[in-house]
Parts: sequence; C-alpha cells; structure tokens
Amino acid sequence: MASREFLKILSSARLGDVSAQQKLASAYLTGAFKTPIQPTNALIWLEKSYLTLVNQGFKEKSSGDSAMMDLLGRVASIPLAETFASPAFEFGWNSFWTLAENGHDLKSQIAAKWQLVSLLINPINNEIQSQLVEWVKKKKKSPHIEKIAALDFAGLQDLAKQYLQELADGDSAFATNAKELIIKLQPKNEALSSLWKVWLDEQNEDALTQAAELGLTIAKLTLGLRLAQLDGRATTEENKSNASLKKAAHWLELAAKDGDRDAWYALGEIYRRPQFSGYNAAESDRCFDRAADLGHAQAQLRKGANLWRKREKSEEKVRGLQASYWIWQAHQQGVPEAKELLGKILECCPNPKANQWFDLALCAEEAINHHAEHKLDEDWLLLCHRIVIANQFNFSKAELLLCEMGQLQHEHCVMVDIRWELPKILPRLIQIETIQQRRAILAAGKAFAGSEIDLEGNLRQRRYRFDRITNWLTDTFSKNQVEAGVD
Repeated sequence: MASREFLKILSSARLGDVSAQQKLASAYLTGAFKTPIQPTNALIWLEKSYLTLVNQGFKEKSSGDSAMMDLLGRVASIPLAETFASPAFEFGWNSFWTLAENGHDLKSQIAAKWQLVSLLINPINNEIQSQLVEWVKKKKKSPHIEKIAALDFAGLQDLAKQYLQELADGDSAFATNAKELIIKLQPKNEALSSLWKVWLDEQNEDALTQAAELGLTIAKLTLGLRLAQLDGRATTEENKSNASLKKAAHWLELAAKDGDRDAWYALGEIYRRPQFSGYNAAESDRCFDRAADLGHAQAQLRKGANLWRKREKSEEKVRGLQASYWIWQAHQQGVPEAKELLGKILECCPNPKANQWFDLALCAEEAINHHAEHKLDEDWLLLCHRIVIANQFNFSKAELLLCEMGQLQHEHCVMVDIRWELPKILPRLIQIETIQQRRAILAAGKAFAGSEIDLEGNLRQRRYRFDRITNWLTDTFSKNQVEAGVD
C-alpha cells in the first residue's frame, strides 16, 4: 500500500507541480516511499514535468536554461531500453540524443551516450533493436536534433559505435563496461585474441577469466593451472584448499575436452592431491594415460613406468613391451629419466662390428645384392636376410634360425620370441637405434612378406640349410672382395 507521503506527492504531481512530478519520477527510479521501481512510469512523469515547464513558459531559449537541463539530467539516469513500450519513449529518445550531442553537463552527457549505446548496439537488446528499426522510420523528426533525425537506423548504430569507443577510451564509470561491450561485439576470434593479449600484456585476471568463459582453450588451461598452483607460482594455503582445486578441475576439464594434453596431465596431478575431495588414484591414472596418448612427455614416462612396475600382473605376451614403448616415446622427447629406465627394459647393440655374425653378414649382404647373378633359391635368400638381421641385433644361432620375421619389428624395438620352438629361452626386447638396423628390418620384411609360410621348413631343415649357406658364403665371397665392394 502506498505511503501517505507518496500519495501527497502524487496528488500535487497530478495538479501540475513540477517539483512533485520530478520527485515522483525519482521515486519510481529509486524505490523511495516503498514505491515499485518502474522506469517507464518515471519517464512518463518526467515528460509531464517537461511539458509543464513548456506550458508555463520555461522552454529553454538557449542551452543554458537550468530548469530544462536539470530535468534532462534526471532523464539520463533512466535505462532507456526498458522504456521502449512506454508512450513517453519518444520524449526519452529525443532527450537522450539532445544530451549526447548538446549536453552541457559532462556526467549526464556520458550517461546518455552509454544508454544510447546499450539500446542501439548491445546484443542483449537485439529484440528491441529489430522493432526500433521500424519505429525510427515512422517517427516524427525533432527540431532539436536535426542531425540525428537525418540518420537511418544503421547510421544511428554507427554513431553509437563512435560513442562506445569514446567511452572505452575515457575514464568515466562506464569505461570498463564499454571495453567489455567492444570485445563482445567483435567476431569471436578477434574477441578472444584481444582478451588473451590483455592477459599477456597486463596479467589482467578478468581478461583471462572472460577468455576462458568465451571458450579459449589456452585460457581455460591457464586459469586452471593458476587455481591449482601448477603454473610455477609459490603455493599458498588458499590455493591448496579443496574449493580452489575444485575450480581448477572445472576449468581443466573444459580444456581437456578440447584435447589439451597439458590439461589432462594437470587433472592427473589434482586427482592425486590428498586435500582434493575428489581424490581418485584410478581417475588420476586415466588422466595421465590420456595425456600420454596425446603426446605429453612426462605423462608418457609415468605411463611407461607404471606399466613396468605392474609387469608381473600384465597379460601381454612379452612383458615390458608396452612399458618400453611409452618410455621410448618420452625419451624421444628428451625426458632425461627415460633413458635410464629404458636401459633396464631394452637391450642395446648399436655396433654390429662387435657381433659374432659380422663377417658372415657382410657376405650375406653381398649375396642379397647379387642374388640374381648367383641364382639363389628363395629359401637361401631368406636365410641371408636372417643373417643380416642377426648381426644387427646380436642374435644367438637359435634366434637367428627361429625368430618370426613378421612379428619381429615394433616401432621402437625388435621382439625376439622363440618359445614356440624352445620354451625355456626367454624372449628379448632390443632397441632399434640406427638407420642400418631399420633398413635391414625393412628389407627383410619385404622379402618375407611374399614368401610361402612353410618354405623354410622345421628347425632341423633350417640348421642343415644354414651350414650349407655358411660354407657357400665363405667360399664365394672372400674378405678382400667384400672390403673392395664396401670401398
């Protein structure tokens, strides 16, 4: 129920009291006298006050008329966009343009410009803007603002953009809002670039947060790392808190969904923190594994080391194969710890000259290069390839004869497993380290790919053939001939 004082002011306003009309407008703007805030009613009473002044002969003859300018200053505090459906909207429209273009009070002029900017180009008022296009076409031209009346809606929007830039460049209370609106009006990519640049140049936390909210992956990652104190800054108790870690996890999860490997790795770290309410070792491992899959070097080392620790429980055919792969990947990216761990899993033999098959391998290579000339049978040619491979990776005689050539090569190593024939001989993993080793594997793979499965026979047949070809190679290709060919 309206207060007695409000009813008294309302009665005086209806009788044409200018002061009462303006007090009534103020009440509708501020909620004084327990009045509901209604910008539309406030504008209506300010129009009545304006018309009362005009009828009483106070219409300004110059821009210095204090009564009129004071009234227009009150108009500047009204949110214009909220009064579009009001019968007094045209009065407000003309008043705001008058203030923006000819206002003598700087504060009111700035406020008027911001209200016009908000009405004409702020995306939150898109629906009103679509209706305002037709309204501008039909409205009567105001003698007070001929410049404005001559513009169509697009021209008014251009003028509003000029106002917006002025406000953004100034130091008024609307400067921050103006800068934010400029970013919002930019195409998304430009807006994100602008915000990210502000963050990089000024370390502005608000710009970083806005960029993250607008979907910039690196901003989400950076914000998450800062909240979790994983960005290299000194850790504080506040940043160790569960609340801070929950916020960090939120932003990092968003970045991880975009495929960011650093975000996955950071999530793995957070899920391992005892102060995090979502502590989950299994989820942590899953995050580290995902980061490793995406190429994160430290995550690859973690994954490989974890697989190596659990090798006894692993069901893989040759224990350590998967572990060595991930550790090798980390080693390729320069992780120092990976080299030592890799040495525990993979054997190394980078110098074929030190191996027992070196001299025979030279002869075998010569035979392969001139196999058509010597009319080598296919089974002999395959055995020559076996000898070359055996020399490159220092195989035993049994491994030379029995290794499955089609299953030998993996990306980072060769896997020698002859348990299918000799169960007591343990499999070996040997690192591929040189170009010569890869070339030998590639050449052998091509040769064996087109051969029949049973062409080489059983172990007894292979031994017999090996003795024959060894004698032939030694007799046919002397050491001097091989050296001459190398030179």
